[in-house]
Amino acid sequence: MVSMFSHDLFIVWCIIVLATLGVITRPFRLPEATWAVAGAVTLVILGLLPWSDALNGMRKGTDVYFFLIGMMLIAELARLEGLFDWLAALAVARARGSPQRLFLLIYLVGILVTVLLSNDATAIVLTPAVYAATRAAGATPLPYLFVCAFIANAASFVLPISNPANLVVFGERMPHLADWLRQFALPSLAAIVVTYAALRLSQRRALNEEKIESAVVKPRLSRGGKLSAFGIAAVGVILIGASALNFQLGLPTLLCGAVTSVTILGLNRQSPKALLSGVSWSVLPLVAGLFVMVEALIRTGAISRLAELIGGKAAQSEAAATWGVGIVTALADNIANNLPVGLIAGSVVANDHLPASVTGAMLIGVDLGPNLSITGSLATILWLVALRREKIEVNALRFLGVGLIVMPPALVASLLILR
Repeated sequence: MVSMFSHDLFIVWCIIVLATLGVITRPFRLPEATWAVAGAVTLVILGLLPWSDALNGMRKGTDVYFFLIGMMLIAELARLEGLFDWLAALAVARARGSPQRLFLLIYLVGILVTVLLSNDATAIVLTPAVYAATRAAGATPLPYLFVCAFIANAASFVLPISNPANLVVFGERMPHLADWLRQFALPSLAAIVVTYAALRLSQRRALNEEKIESAVVKPRLSRGGKLSAFGIAAVGVILIGASALNFQLGLPTLLCGAVTSVTILGLNRQSPKALLSGVSWSVLPLVAGLFVMVEALIRTGAISRLAELIGGKAAQSEAAATWGVGIVTALADNIANNLPVGLIAGSVVANDHLPASVTGAMLIGVDLGPNLSITGSLATILWLVALRREKIEVNALRFLGVGLIVMPPALVASLLILR
């Protein structure tokens, strides 16, 4: 029985690792979702996960699906209505011909969007705006686009709503907002500051050689663009309110996106075809596949074993357990993506009463670890999808080269300050 369990667990891990490699490398140029779904289906076909459990795993992602659909709808609508082009011209004007100032402005906006709308929103909403800004300024886009990817994770534990993974990790055990800020405010600040310094260092040559326009023609913002901006602001307000009331965030986000879309399309008497065709629907089966693979791990008993191991280490040395959990979780993100790792972490937190420092390190690892590689978080994958729409490709090695400079010092700084 034990050997059979071990055999099944080994096969489950092999399937998950191979599926993750497919997501990273995209063999045959197939979408990331193809490999996540293939991994999930293989688990069911081999009898390692019953259909009922697979469906249950997919159902656990309902709130995330709603959240993503709402954000993607409103972001695509804003793009079509010219909001991003208008913001781009404004950013270029504020930069006054300085690449370094434009870099900083984008970073500050990225912090604001991530904190108030979530890291996925930064990838979905900010990335096309930054591309438009760099195009308007005649700049090389990639150094500035890297800001969107890295700040999306670095600022994602300022508030509970800053990353859907935060809700997954803590679930019903979510700390009160005051307790959250007491524990994570300083580590978040450390992550944001260190990430900025390291990212600027990694891009210094490109920025020093860059020349950008000091003034561009500012387009007129249409009525639809203004309503899109209002819709994005409304999402931010509603998400903060829902978080304070301990409501799930997916349905309110979906409703905001849908209501804004219907209103603008109705006023403009437009067909929804262009809007719906511009949404990256393949993200949804990708997320569903990840949830199914985590469900397989839960069924093998690996989660309960992991909870026992962490609990034992914490009893021996809380400090050692804190550092160990933070580092291991951060690295695990880049093997299996931080959404399933967050689900595993949430199951561990629910299985055992761990010290606050250990659960805090687990969350920091889940949120900050993805800055190492392109497979680390859903936000980074969404960022890659947004880049491909603009015909920009960033391969795994290039991202890893920047990630090795940015992520480790930010992780160490955050864990040092964590209480």
